[in-house]
Amino acid sequence: MKNIVVLISGSGSNLQALIDSCASSDIPDARISLVISNRKAAYGLVRAQSANPPIPTDYLALAPFLKGPGIQTDDGSTRPRTRADYDLQVARMVVQHGRPDLVVLAGWMHILSPEFLDVLEGKTDVPASTQPASETSASTTTTTPARISPQIPIINLHPALPGAFDGANAIQRAYEAFQKGEIDKTGVMVHYVVQEVDRGQPVVVKEIELKQGESLEELEARIHQVEHAAIVEATKKVLEGIS
Repeated sequence: MKNIVVLISGSGSNLQALIDSCASSDIPDARISLVISNRKAAYGLVRAQSANPPIPTDYLALAPFLKGPGIQTDDGSTRPRTRADYDLQVARMVVQHGRPDLVVLAGWMHILSPEFLDVLEGKTDVPASTQPASETSASTTTTTPARISPQIPIINLHPALPGAFDGANAIQRAYEAFQKGEIDKTGVMVHYVVQEVDRGQPVVVKEIELKQGESLEELEARIHQVEHAAIVEATKKVLEGIS
């Protein structure tokens, strides 16, 4: 049985597609072992907790984390927390109950730092925790590895074609480009995560024709339907390649 950790920030509709596909064996011999959110109120956490069986959840919000106690340095002094510290803590959360086979970013609205990637690629040790267990965290029983080996693949869902509209607000930017006559199609891709935002090798690419007279909201709804299929297809494809 392969284990998947899913990172979310919002409603979790793509997470739900993964939950349903694991339950129906559309994604065979796999389970979601943990869902992590950067927002306590994300409805995706409810989806995970309502699954059968319930999926363990955890969350860590950036702003409160940065306001936490300073981090002790080697010389005994303390320094303020940084965004890199936050990403290192999230990396620890991903592996705190053992090494997952795959990490899926399903609407995770943070760009992951090189520090996060280095931990999951096995280039640096898993950091010590800088945060007490949250009230929503999974079981406190831990088998956290010292260093990851082999590296854990990370894939991300992005609502654009490769090389087009990297970063935030991709659907709106594609819609505006269509209105100006600059493009006639957009799409969805699931790609491996690398340091360059939305520039990793694509796993699945789905083209979507743009339609005259369609509102932005209607386009968003069509794209979200394609996203659900794409994230399931990509997850299945990557897991099939893992021995």
